[in-house]
Amino acid sequence: MEQQAKTSKKDASKKDSQASAAKSSEWKERVIQIRRVTKVVKGGKKLSFRAVVVVGNAKGQVGVGVGKSSEVIGAIQKGVAAAKKNMITVPLFKKTITHPINGRAGAGKVMLRPASEGTGIIAGGASRVVLELAGVENVLAKSLGSDSPLNVARATLDGLATLRTFKEVAQSRGLTLAEMLG
Repeated sequence: MEQQAKTSKKDASKKDSQASAAKSSEWKERVIQIRRVTKVVKGGKKLSFRAVVVVGNAKGQVGVGVGKSSEVIGAIQKGVAAAKKNMITVPLFKKTITHPINGRAGAGKVMLRPASEGTGIIAGGASRVVLELAGVENVLAKSLGSDSPLNVARATLDGLATLRTFKEVAQSRGLTLAEMLG
């Protein structure tokens, strides 16, 4: 009797771990930058690591997070947790963004423009990673201002967060969707 109870508990724990693995496999994680940072304290210098991480499901949800720890793995894990907390939903239209937009974060500015089918992601560095994990397949992007990967990623996220759908624009204008597009 006890033997059966133990095996059923093992089976249940296997199913739980498989279910959680299926949920976590939906999300893709990419590390943009790992920096070694030092803080000067009374006894000398304290060494730690900072990781900038992007998490997305390539279906319209993406987030950027920063984690700091004395070990690289700990910094990445904290960055992933922070990115999942700061998740946004991106409105997509035919695998591209709905309209041109500019995003800002600190000194970083990013210009995003929709592109026709087959163009691909024309973007550099951190903005490319954010757009790929958001599920955008055709877009033109240009980073202006800051070269910092964190500022560029946050500026791209800001631009994607301020996108509006055609339906939202039609409602704000007091029109139906057919009248606005017609």
